[in-house]
Amino acid sequence: MLRLVLVDDHAVVRAGLRLILQTQPDLEIVGEASSGENAVPLVAEAQPDLVVVDLAMGDGIGGIETTRRLRALSPAPQVLIFTTYDTDADIVRAVDAGAVGYVLKTSSPEEIFRAVRTAAMGQSALSTPVASRLMHHLQHRQEALTPREAEILELLTDGLGNRELARRLFISETTVKTHLAHIYTKLGVDGRGAAIAAARQRGIVRPPEHR
Repeated sequence: MLRLVLVDDHAVVRAGLRLILQTQPDLEIVGEASSGENAVPLVAEAQPDLVVVDLAMGDGIGGIETTRRLRALSPAPQVLIFTTYDTDADIVRAVDAGAVGYVLKTSSPEEIFRAVRTAAMGQSALSTPVASRLMHHLQHRQEALTPREAEILELLTDGLGNRELARRLFISETTVKTHLAHIYTKLGVDGRGAAIAAARQRGIVRPPEHR
């Protein structure tokens, strides 16, 4: 029996996912949380095999930071991201935070069952579109953004200047400028406005209203 915890700020989504997963005799839901903050102590107590985590969760910590905190627990559960977003930045940062799988909410029940079982065993579980984007990322590693560069690019789209970026990320403004230079080079642009436009056009980051 595989023990699961569901983390999503939408009760309807959690209920729907729970109903789907409960049709499988080898899957047991041992807990649910509506936020990353609530998920960490719940998971520490329940000690599930797998935590299914939404990426964007209200005003609290998002799925990336939730994943990072869950993976820091001892014992650490496997984490499967379950989301509507498939941007390069989201995928790269989720994997970097420790997620073993990344599944889109548009997946069929069979795909979800397979991903849950695979991820619970600590093996990579990716939706087909996500696998394609990740493969492209690996094949173009020199052009691909690092997790830190992806994070900076997302914050750029929120309108943060260099000083605000430095404060938010606890790095120097010089380091911010270095990261920006690398981002511009990889995107083939010459400034932040063009970088933001290119990132949105290519599906590298989500618009701020969708985070």
